[in-house]
Amino acid sequence: MKIKVLRIIARLNVGGPAIHAILLNQGLNDAGFSSHLIAGKPEEGEGDMAYLAKEKGVAITAIPELGRHIRPWNDLVALFKIFRIIREEKPDIVHTHTAKAGFLGRLAAIMAGVPVKVHSFHGHVFHSYFGPVKTRGFIFIEKLLGRFTDRIIVVSDAIKKDICNRFNIADESRVSVIGLGLDLGKFKDIGALRGKFRKELNIGAETALIGIVGRLVPVKNHRLFFDSIGLLEKGAASTNSHFLIIGDGELRRCLEEYAAALGIVNRVSFIGWRQDMPNVYADLDIVVLTSLNEGTPLSLIEAMAAKRPVVATAVGGVPDLIEDEKTGLLIESNSVVQLKDAILKLLSSGELRNKLGERASEYVRDRYSKERLVSDVENLYQGLIRAKKGVKRNK
Repeated sequence: MKIKVLRIIARLNVGGPAIHAILLNQGLNDAGFSSHLIAGKPEEGEGDMAYLAKEKGVAITAIPELGRHIRPWNDLVALFKIFRIIREEKPDIVHTHTAKAGFLGRLAAIMAGVPVKVHSFHGHVFHSYFGPVKTRGFIFIEKLLGRFTDRIIVVSDAIKKDICNRFNIADESRVSVIGLGLDLGKFKDIGALRGKFRKELNIGAETALIGIVGRLVPVKNHRLFFDSIGLLEKGAASTNSHFLIIGDGELRRCLEEYAAALGIVNRVSFIGWRQDMPNVYADLDIVVLTSLNEGTPLSLIEAMAAKRPVVATAVGGVPDLIEDEKTGLLIESNSVVQLKDAILKLLSSGELRNKLGERASEYVRDRYSKERLVSDVENLYQGLIRAKKGVKRNK
């Protein structure tokens, strides 16, 4: 008999968690599971990856009331709808992804008596997202829910340390590290794509393209990127470079105004969300990440798979992904001088860019494949089901 899995995610916005959830459902269904995906509605400007679910043949049950922000009435409606679906589907496992889905989904699963409850932390919101009062509230809720969760999954060793030791959400014995799994094959041989994105932008090969990929939200700290551009464009540090903001979100207008205030508006282009990321990475010379907090960033894995050299802040799970000077360059959080220097270092040496790109590609190729992800989660699910059946027999 097939193991029935109900997977719940707050929204399929552009990013690693959405891709992770879609590929898991596809891969596990191919492996003989019966997986059902519930998703809420992305916020304006976040991008919607429902197209990927359609491409992969993954059906979605949409709950519009399920989303990112706390809205008591919508949250209550979403909880009722999730509970009703659980009662109808009678899954063996409820697996939740992202904070809001983790709260409502696990609460509904507890109320409905689901045998196995799993939650994935793709990062966490315990710093750099909210104020201290709200953050303490989230930590309290996660500790409480953790008592009723059979297994917590984290995407990196650094996140496990935060969950287990720093914030005491759960004991290490109930936390498993399972890294992101992505379809990286499309980034393997992208040499033939070079020039297409530049032609669209009307930017010649003599100009270095430096890009940052992600939601335009406070935790991504795009202002650090802009500040480094300001330093790069001053005096002797000036470079023949153009800077790309790939993504969208609530801060777009503020960031456009900030670029104008810094006098760099002619050196910066806001691209918005793109579905043709292999074309984009093929023409980027450097990929930057400036986040204040991260799990395992999708943009870095894709860039590394595409042999692009990366510069990133050493936060969250990023140091588990990048080894400084070997698979990329790491800088301290919020250090504009270090970011400027790292970009200049890469711009000054094509040999270094190529070396870091080659090593990065080798590192992520197998570690972050969708096949490895599906195998890891399949083994975890089967072990949890066996353990649950063993407990029942002992009783």
